[in-house]
Amino acid sequence: MTPSPSSGNAAMTEVLQRLKPPAPAASEARAWQRMLSGRRLDLLDPSALDIEVEDIAHGLARVARWNGQTAGAHIFSVAQHCLLVEALARLKAPRLDRSRRLAILLHDAPEYVIGDMISPFKAVIGDAYKAVERRLLAAIHRRFGLPPSPPELQQLIKSADHQAAYLEATRLAGFAHAEARRFFGRPPRIAPSLERDFLKPWPAETAQARYLERFKKLTGD
Repeated sequence: MTPSPSSGNAAMTEVLQRLKPPAPAASEARAWQRMLSGRRLDLLDPSALDIEVEDIAHGLARVARWNGQTAGAHIFSVAQHCLLVEALARLKAPRLDRSRRLAILLHDAPEYVIGDMISPFKAVIGDAYKAVERRLLAAIHRRFGLPPSPPELQQLIKSADHQAAYLEATRLAGFAHAEARRFFGRPPRIAPSLERDFLKPWPAETAQARYLERFKKLTGD
């Protein structure tokens, strides 16, 4: 009897399945990242001992805000964004102590390993991204001796972050002012010098150096 085409296909599928290497067990799946410092950071169970500010600065200076859809010769990096947010927060609350300013500078630090995911995609993914982000931020706070941010500091960070987003959106990312106001609230009032300094994208090396410089000033190193 001549084999039917379907029986031939089934046999071929069986052969291909045998040749296919077995998938790694869940326990073997890699959930860590090797850093340039030599540290190996577990993303699901991060240890404060594996976190170095040099790795944070290097990574954030090379992660693009707005998925890279910004004007200029360089990306507008998360490192530069964090410095802008900290500067705006100082304008809103000039008597903040150094530890709180440091918490603001580090508010997006987890993105040095998980990247800057735009808000619409975060909404699609749900809580999984937020859970990883929270664990990483808690480990970063432990590494640098910071307590969990109290609600009033979280609110200040959120407010300054929205102000920074408004400025970035309208100066760099092509948003109309009415559109930016709808998503990020009212525009902040800032000095022309601050706009000139913080809203022209820096080269990665500059963003990295300035982030480290600010970190060291706030920690007294």
